[in-house]
Amino acid sequence: MLTSTPKTIFLKDYAPPAFLVSSIDLDVDLREDHALVRARLAITRNPESASPDAPLELDADELELVSVALDGKTLSDGQFKASGEHLGIAGVPDRFILETAVRIRPKQNTKLMGLYASKDGYFTQCEAEGFRRITYFPDRPDVMSRYTNTIHADKAAFPFLLSNGNQVDAGDEAGGRHWAKWEDPFPKPAYLFAMVAAKLDRLENDFVTRSGRKVKLAVFVEPGKLDQCGFAMDALKRAMKWDEEVFGLELDLDQYMIVAVGDFNMGAMENKGLNIFNTKYVLARADTATDGDFMFLDRVVAHEYFHNWTGNRVTCRDWFQLSLKEGLTVFRDQEYGADTYSRPVQRIQEVRGLRGGQFPEDAGPMAHPVRPASYMEISNFYTATVYEKGAEVVRMIHTLVGAQNFRKGMDLYFQRHDGQAVRTEEFAQAMQDASGVDLTQFKRWYEQAGTPVLDARGSYDSAAQRYTLTVAQSCPPTPGQETKLPFHIPFAVGLVARDGSDIPLQLAEEYKAGAGTRVLSLTKPQEKFEFVNVPQLPVPSLLRGFSAPVNLRFDYSDADLTHLMAFDADSFNRWEAGQRLALNLLLRGIVEFRTKRTPKFPDAFFKAFARVLADAPKDPAFAAEALGLPSEGYIAEQMD
Repeated sequence: MLTSTPKTIFLKDYAPPAFLVSSIDLDVDLREDHALVRARLAITRNPESASPDAPLELDADELELVSVALDGKTLSDGQFKASGEHLGIAGVPDRFILETAVRIRPKQNTKLMGLYASKDGYFTQCEAEGFRRITYFPDRPDVMSRYTNTIHADKAAFPFLLSNGNQVDAGDEAGGRHWAKWEDPFPKPAYLFAMVAAKLDRLENDFVTRSGRKVKLAVFVEPGKLDQCGFAMDALKRAMKWDEEVFGLELDLDQYMIVAVGDFNMGAMENKGLNIFNTKYVLARADTATDGDFMFLDRVVAHEYFHNWTGNRVTCRDWFQLSLKEGLTVFRDQEYGADTYSRPVQRIQEVRGLRGGQFPEDAGPMAHPVRPASYMEISNFYTATVYEKGAEVVRMIHTLVGAQNFRKGMDLYFQRHDGQAVRTEEFAQAMQDASGVDLTQFKRWYEQAGTPVLDARGSYDSAAQRYTLTVAQSCPPTPGQETKLPFHIPFAVGLVARDGSDIPLQLAEEYKAGAGTRVLSLTKPQEKFEFVNVPQLPVPSLLRGFSAPVNLRFDYSDADLTHLMAFDADSFNRWEAGQRLALNLLLRGIVEFRTKRTPKFPDAFFKAFARVLADAPKDPAFAAEALGLPSEGYIAEQMD
């Protein structure tokens, strides 16, 4: 059997769509062995297209064509071309109505993309290119349309008929069947379409928005599992309140729904107003779930809700821009977690995951930029680089421009691009315009793969009371990118005095000292920073808060690490120093044990532990992290 060779798609070849679809009216009639899908598309030629005379070409996948009509006239076989992947019509006018009817077979859909059958009903998954398995459509994210969907099904077997937006009508039909009509008032790309026809249990609640609107909330779960979804409902309400308070973003629908189903091949999906989850990310009960389970569930529910604005109201122009929605939304759910739980612990866990998952990806044969330049299959780019490193890129912007300017930048981003499909450039430009910070060089983080390495060294001149910090940046070669240009790296530093306090930082060219933490902008292959009025030899606290996703090399002594572990005002670096110190001591202890000597641990190490314990009441969760030793697996990796 012959198979087609996968085609490589390149970002440089992007072209605007030849046609736009202002609205689509769907009618989905669910039957025992098939579904009949009727679609009415209001189509216009795109004035920005480079092909003003292009024929209409719609995407398809395993659709059985029933009929095609253009402006009310049924087309004969010779007036269109239908293949397994496309429906083409030549000579169409600049504005027209296209009506199609197709037959699909959800019970035979083993790909679990498009519309498929589960044991409790019918569900959809359309990201990235699943909508073409439901009906003919230009299935790309830069075609944003207003959707109306009417669903018909057996009432007893499928009592709930759900789709995006707001339910505007419903009724009964002959033969024990019923129907429901849903309307989404906001334009969206096809990948955000969703529908559910199922027998489920429902938990309902209300939420009053900051503008005083009362909206309906519902969590739908498989029968018999209603007692496990209360926390998910609470998490949704917390996320809604947080997004209003921190970013000024309010729910824009009359209702919001979460559906949890075991037969869902993605973790969770942010479909507009109808989030569909795998049950593992919704169901939790105090007698069977851990604190970590609840925290993770909280973050996932929040993540999908936050997509309502960062991904849905403003979406990505093409799939190369995937991190525009995912990286930004991961950053937002990280900040939600930090505000809800222990901020230091959240940051430690994020960096631990980054180092354990994304750094190896950057160092391997599949390394790719946050915004890839090409792909053969877009599903392969749902990676730690796009998500977690993408979030770090957003965090670095937040660090460089400051929290207040970041909020201004978000406001400007929505003001300019609400209802649009855009690129990472538009996000960065909004941040630059709102803050006045030049992010031109910073954009290399989107274009260059690999984990940069910072080699830092310090020297102290006691007579001049001057501390000089020299930092060189480099980045290893990655596939297709042998040579890297310098990144713009936010490098947060502090200088810790012998009494454990932060020394106020004053660069040589400044007339007065500032705060104890300074964010330095590294933009050259090597840079030197001179701090004046430093009264004593300090211990440098470098890369505070893990201000950039880099590998830092600095020759810390055990005494330096002990001091930072005991006193560093930056919780992340306090934890980091303890991990590095414990690793050094354990590796030496292993060598001593092998040579029949008794391992010795300095008293200062235990005193640093004691100080962490003394500070534990301030943040017990952080103390637990700070007192934990490196994992056995990590220790083994460091041994010769």
